[in-house]
Amino acid sequence: MIARYPYVAIDVDADDADDAASHLFELGAGGVETRDETTLARGAAGKVTLIGSFEREEDARSAMRELPPRWSPRVEVVVGDAWRDEWKKHFEPFPIATGVVVCPPWKDYAATAGERVVVLEPGRAFGTGLHETTSLVAQVLGDQAERFRARAVLDVGCGSGVLSLVSLALGASTARAIDVDPDAVLVTRENALRNGLAERVHADRSPVETLAGQYAAVVANIEATTLVELAPALMARMAPGGLLVLSGILAPDVAPTQLTSVRSAYSALVVESVPRKGEWIAVVMSR
Repeated sequence: MIARYPYVAIDVDADDADDAASHLFELGAGGVETRDETTLARGAAGKVTLIGSFEREEDARSAMRELPPRWSPRVEVVVGDAWRDEWKKHFEPFPIATGVVVCPPWKDYAATAGERVVVLEPGRAFGTGLHETTSLVAQVLGDQAERFRARAVLDVGCGSGVLSLVSLALGASTARAIDVDPDAVLVTRENALRNGLAERVHADRSPVETLAGQYAAVVANIEATTLVELAPALMARMAPGGLLVLSGILAPDVAPTQLTSVRSAYSALVVESVPRKGEWIAVVMSR
């Protein structure tokens, strides 16, 4: 029998995406994929398209009926397995930070003199490195590498482990990577092994509040509400003079309150810069 994969697709405004994704999970989605103008598979023009996967078509149709019409909910069914690897055709090697190139394992890439290559298989986790939120953090790490060279970094919400691996490529001694998603932890470990860095990356599901020690650089590419909740724990993990890079925050003209909320939660720190890419910003802070 040919496999069938039903899913519900909706088109939402960027500042509604988190709530809409949560709603899909509440309705029984086994996973939710985000598509926008920065992803390999593009979303609807001017919108974020969310793809909620379901085991059965009847469950998908039941969920669709519970969604607001303004989100243009629809059920689609993909037949066969080839679609699972279709996105790989579009994932080409690309520069992610100064002197660092990300390359998928199914591509050949000849590094130029002084160039470092991170081999990355996103697998089941968020993080090809192409999304603007990830790109912002990677660029900051590239610009600020001297501040954590030969020292440890902490990657909160590690996804595929791309930022941990980029940190190591830029000179960090070790990377502590954590994520609530067990698939993300496994993929991070696999990518560390793929790059010969298994002994320098420690990835697990430990809550940041339970971690000990301090880090020269702490990066967290999550979403604004969670960043606010984690403020005390993230600041506690910063070494004296340490660097904190937060991403997953929408720009003020897109979501007016997110930056204000984040800056208020981290008011004990000095804001060094707020770089922007597309609709997203990062906040770079220090003590």
